[in-house]
Amino acid sequence: MTWHGRILKADLTAGTVEAENLNEEWAQAYLGARGLATRYLTDLMNPKADAMSPENVLIFATGPMTGTLASTSGRYCVVTKGPLTNAIACSNSGGKFGAELKYAGYDLLICTGQSNTPVYLLIEDDKAELVPADDLWGTTVWHTEETLKERHQDPQMKVASIGVAGEQGVMYACVVNDLHRAAGRSGVGAVMGSKMLKAVAVRGTVGVPCHNPARALEVTRETHELLANSDGRKGLTESGTNAMIDSMHAFGGLPTNNFLKTTFEGSKNINPKAMKTPNSNGHTNLITNKACFGCTIACGRIAHIDKQHWSIRDREQYHHASGGLEYETAFAFGPVVGVDDIDALTFAGYLMNEHGMDPISFGVTLAAAMELYELGILTLEHTDGVPLNFGNAEALTIMSEKTGKQEGFGKELGLGAKRLCEKYGRPELAMVVKGQEFAGYDSRALQGMGLGYATSNRGACHLKHDVFAQDMDDQTGNGKAQPCKDSQDQIAMIDSTGLCLFTTSAWDTGAFQRQIAAACGDDWTEERLLETGERIWNLERLFNLHAGLTGADDTLPPRLLETPAPEGVAKGKVSALKTMLPEYYGLRGWTPEGVPTADTLNRLSLSAHATA
Repeated sequence: MTWHGRILKADLTAGTVEAENLNEEWAQAYLGARGLATRYLTDLMNPKADAMSPENVLIFATGPMTGTLASTSGRYCVVTKGPLTNAIACSNSGGKFGAELKYAGYDLLICTGQSNTPVYLLIEDDKAELVPADDLWGTTVWHTEETLKERHQDPQMKVASIGVAGEQGVMYACVVNDLHRAAGRSGVGAVMGSKMLKAVAVRGTVGVPCHNPARALEVTRETHELLANSDGRKGLTESGTNAMIDSMHAFGGLPTNNFLKTTFEGSKNINPKAMKTPNSNGHTNLITNKACFGCTIACGRIAHIDKQHWSIRDREQYHHASGGLEYETAFAFGPVVGVDDIDALTFAGYLMNEHGMDPISFGVTLAAAMELYELGILTLEHTDGVPLNFGNAEALTIMSEKTGKQEGFGKELGLGAKRLCEKYGRPELAMVVKGQEFAGYDSRALQGMGLGYATSNRGACHLKHDVFAQDMDDQTGNGKAQPCKDSQDQIAMIDSTGLCLFTTSAWDTGAFQRQIAAACGDDWTEERLLETGERIWNLERLFNLHAGLTGADDTLPPRLLETPAPEGVAKGKVSALKTMLPEYYGLRGWTPEGVPTADTLNRLSLSAHATA
């Protein structure tokens, strides 16, 4: 088995850290990472508890494949109740931290309570302790990671930490590991900050056990070859995810100026070609690509900003390489706010990593603020004298930093789009589901994406379902409910393995099954894996229902339901959610109100969770 059979519990109120045995029955029912952490969360907290209270629980969870020889085996999840949505939050990250936590001998790290003073958790195999972090509180992610590695004289130590955004409760603060990889969505970093936990620093030397090592090596070779020969993998290696910006512009599904438009002429200035093309100073934005632990895809980008660019000309601390543009960062700092300055976008990305914030939520929140400004609802008096017009690259960089440091109007932007727009009397301008901001796909052009946004348990999310191929072929809502439901179940399973979703460019469910069976046991069939994914999805749904969400929260903003797309292949269309949602509920075995029926709960062994 590739589970260690051990979890680490940090009681921040008592200041204690203790290891205990993993619940093996839960591991068999929920696999690991996303699923297993969700099962622990439902056992350890009342879903009605305030997300920022000591009653919330913060879980760092590896999967059974994390740290193995399988490609992309560096993934881990942070699971908690999210302050942005008041729903369950499962935020997935790559890099190297997850594998290091597994190598220290733990399947999960569970943080409860709340410390009275700042602390960080130091894990060195069997040794784990909470250490004062007063000198780190108020500093950036980058400073924290560098300081901890130097303090403990271990450059191989892996660190996951928060910046001031997490400390001060920015609703979409994230947990950053390895400097520019992040558990990015739903405000998991704000929960970490509420617990006064600055960082988790881990060094592991234990390794990972395996059910059938010889078979695992054989399957690993096979699945590596599948990835190597995949056109999807080759595209991600060559161009990264930002290739989507050209596709969505041409398709008419690229959200621009807070979803007022669906194409962006400036996309050619921030696309993969622009990243590789020298500017007038001879500077090229992109340096290279980069892989997470064990990854043979390497979709990540490493970039640097032109030292002569106005954003950093007099700021030598940013004259270095760091994480470059991926599609969602390019969308969030580009089309949705109308900016096409590639160096300004890259600098905004630096600031997100440095201060620990979700770029998607920040960008869409800034876009809402820009629309409020252009409508005259926000004025220069509100915005610290910075004109928040669409297309203002300087406003993008100024507000990125103000929000990260929680200064001036940055405090308002830290509320997220939903709360910001409600505060200024225009809630319909917030492009959110369940309080979480949209990713870079307009759901009038991609109807299945809209259904996935509306029904996602963690709020608007492009990574918890996959109906992309069907959406590109057919711009109606016809036939979207079944692939939406099926892909949600499959991805819940994949998120629980400790492997990356991008492997689906080459791997089907059978490829995952063969790896899981070799690592964990032959009784893990394809049918069992998909049923596990469905069980996880329904348990997350029950958590949300117990937290107070209802079927009424499975909706989209009025702009997408009522205002036709202005251009592109879907010109004149609105979202068909009203017809897709009842079909989806039926396929799920839920009532017309979106509640799992007794038969569904019995079939998935979830009856005990039916009541709060």
